[in-house]
Amino acid sequence: MSEALDGVVALLDLEQIELNIFRGRSPEGERRQRVFGGQVAGQALVAAGRTVPADRPVHSLHAYFIRPGDPAVPLVYLVERVRDGRSFTTRRVSGVQHGKTIFTLSASFHHQEPGVSHAIAMPAVPPPESVTPTAERMLRLFGPQAGDFLRSNPIDIRHIGPLTFEAERDPSLRATSNLVWLRADGDLPDDPLLHVCLMTYASDMTLLDSVLLAHGLSWADGRTKGASLDHAMWFHRPFRADRWLLYSQDSPVAGGARGLARGEVFTSEGELVVSVVQEGLIRSRARPPAQPAPAGT
Repeated sequence: MSEALDGVVALLDLEQIELNIFRGRSPEGERRQRVFGGQVAGQALVAAGRTVPADRPVHSLHAYFIRPGDPAVPLVYLVERVRDGRSFTTRRVSGVQHGKTIFTLSASFHHQEPGVSHAIAMPAVPPPESVTPTAERMLRLFGPQAGDFLRSNPIDIRHIGPLTFEAERDPSLRATSNLVWLRADGDLPDDPLLHVCLMTYASDMTLLDSVLLAHGLSWADGRTKGASLDHAMWFHRPFRADRWLLYSQDSPVAGGARGLARGEVFTSEGELVVSVVQEGLIRSRARPPAQPAPAGT
């Protein structure tokens, strides 16, 4: 297991401080202005899952990001046991910092049972081994400035198409879809809850890129800022987060400073295992007008 992945697994191992109350933390030395949304969602799902029998895996979650999280202080997760039925269990989790709710999550867990089954086919894509790791592409684009990304990412990500930074420079690369191979950067224990929580963590990393790609924007262009507003996931079948997964993402609509993004996650064998939908806040200042060349040049 890589050092970065080991750190994220430790972040997801919450401290239980009272019945239905858990405490999480952010990475030490975190230089973000706010807590990464995938971290909060993953930790909240851990808190919910710790109060549910192991034979009832999570099948859906719906979350709202209410306030920016402070990476300098712990996060407290309060779990409400909404319902324990014969087939379904429902939990509601509130993430609290500085006495205020910054995040809410509702999660439903279902005792597995037989039923009808179908799924859409996985897109035709090159195998992950043939795709250049995104970390290497970032190094080519930004040189040593990409060092933080290379050192701290616990997920091996490989973009099949253009990066947002490339589409920013070349308008011909703009698109409303985004295909990514990803997996945890190391072997994980056989804990199903850990695997779904790590996928929850990773699902927030590239989803809004499909919105940015459509407009030639990037988080590094100096004029675009954004944040996750809400996040929903459906877990259809078991999977391992330390095996290659194809994250097929697209953005059907954007407007009013908000963009909607969808994702389907497939195993390398082509099985659809997770569906994701997120709306994000996207604010971008207009490009400054081009300055005329000085006279006489």
